[in-house]
Amino acid sequence: MVLGGYGVFGGRLIELLLDIESLELVVSGRDQNKAEAFYKRHSGSAALTPLALDRTEIALCLPTIKPDIVIDASGPFQSYGQHKYATVEACIAAKVNYLDFADAADFVFGVSQFDQQAKDAGIFVISGVSSFPVLTASVLREISKTMEIHHVTGGIAPSPFAGVGLNVMRAIVGYAGSPITLFREGERAQAIGFAETRRYTISVPGKLPMRNTHFSLVDVPDLQVLPPEHSTMQSIWMGAGPIPEVLHKMLNWMARMRSTLRLPSFEPLSPLFYRVLNLFKYGEHRGGMFVHVSGSANKRHVEQSWHMLAEGDDGPYIPSMAIEAIIRKILAGEVPKTGARSATRELELEDYSKLFETRPITMGFRQDQRAELNPFKQVLGSAFNLLPTPLQDFHGLDQKQTWQGQAEVHQGSGLLSKIIGWLFGFPKESKSVAVRVTQIPEENGVSWTRSFDGKTFGSFLKVGSGKDSYLLTEQFGPVKVALALVLDDGKLRFIPRRWSIFSIPMPRFLLPGGESFEQETDDRFSFDVQISAPVVGHIVSYKGYLEPETVRP
Repeated sequence: MVLGGYGVFGGRLIELLLDIESLELVVSGRDQNKAEAFYKRHSGSAALTPLALDRTEIALCLPTIKPDIVIDASGPFQSYGQHKYATVEACIAAKVNYLDFADAADFVFGVSQFDQQAKDAGIFVISGVSSFPVLTASVLREISKTMEIHHVTGGIAPSPFAGVGLNVMRAIVGYAGSPITLFREGERAQAIGFAETRRYTISVPGKLPMRNTHFSLVDVPDLQVLPPEHSTMQSIWMGAGPIPEVLHKMLNWMARMRSTLRLPSFEPLSPLFYRVLNLFKYGEHRGGMFVHVSGSANKRHVEQSWHMLAEGDDGPYIPSMAIEAIIRKILAGEVPKTGARSATRELELEDYSKLFETRPITMGFRQDQRAELNPFKQVLGSAFNLLPTPLQDFHGLDQKQTWQGQAEVHQGSGLLSKIIGWLFGFPKESKSVAVRVTQIPEENGVSWTRSFDGKTFGSFLKVGSGKDSYLLTEQFGPVKVALALVLDDGKLRFIPRRWSIFSIPMPRFLLPGGESFEQETDDRFSFDVQISAPVVGHIVSYKGYLEPETVRP
């Protein structure tokens, strides 16, 4: 029985379970019409039953319905009031197993008080079965195999098209500006919800990174339930990065104002935020999550980060996948042990990997790269080793090298494109021209000098920072373009993401573009570069091959 079964999280969970013929799923909520409407819209191998049920009346119906498991997906758990564990107590009394999506740190941390009662009843009571803290906990256990964990920063950035439930918005707006308990300097401390902010770029090695995102401190179970699992942990900070950023920053300002002036909760404004956030849906339809850890290994300071990207409509299902995985394990005979606890140890990263296999969801780790001077190795991380051999040879050397070959060049036909090509020294039109590329490693990057039949033009490449994090920046005179390095079916693609002139950020809609990539062709390094710009159109394109220049004795 799913409480809030037609809501955002409960509804997605039911969709994930519809293929299981042996399940009967009771879609419950306060509104019978909404429950029946959900029932009519969804079908599958599982049996669906709509039910009108207020969470406060669950103790009366459990003896009649007799479900195997009650799943609370209603919330907001921050607003459950004085008797916030009424559903848990009702399940223990009826000897019914219990799972929930709780995202409130205090709620999840406190559920262990029912441990003995749950054991006596022979049931499991597991709270916080969602990305926070289950996925986070599994990531930290994996990282802890190679280092001591001292400081943890994490965040989730939902797709702007994912849709935010009203109860989720009530929870966020409700605690914005109020104290949140977390772990700092080795002790429990308090900070102000949504008043603290950080920026981060989520970037799975070899994949198109998300745009640099603004995150704000949120009240999630991780802040309290994860520190006891890692004795060396000194601090933990978890954030959310919803967009549009302007609305997000407005909530930051309101949170600081509420804290400073001791104002009442802004929860009555949550319907307004809900409508506005779900109205302004723009940008890339993708979401992500990250966990960044600093600590020590062999008495040295090290850092490691985990990144996850979810494309399109699949990202919003990830919070519901933890309960999906547990239910599928139960049906396979792996029943959780009895007792009451947070869900931090119920799943491992491998369990998530299996769920992600058939979906456009990718994840990967990045190691501390500060000692690595090669910008391509820094940006690509572990994906560098997946490049075809000629590409590794071309980008992997840390000393001066020259490659030579042949290319075909096409120039834009417009006057403006010709002027731009002349200013930057781009090559002239030619069906076949000799090419030489010289790379010279420097302290903070590498300079490239390209020569087409003796005419040269150069650029400087280095690893981006700030909003250009995990991007490769290439400087052509006063113009700097930040490029994503994406490994796609053996091709290394260069995708423009940001640009500036004389260090002044330029509008995204004027961003130079063009499909550019490198690949292995006939065991040789080959390239295909296209440079264009809005309004201007095609400026120049050139493609060909390169081989290491023969060194004569």
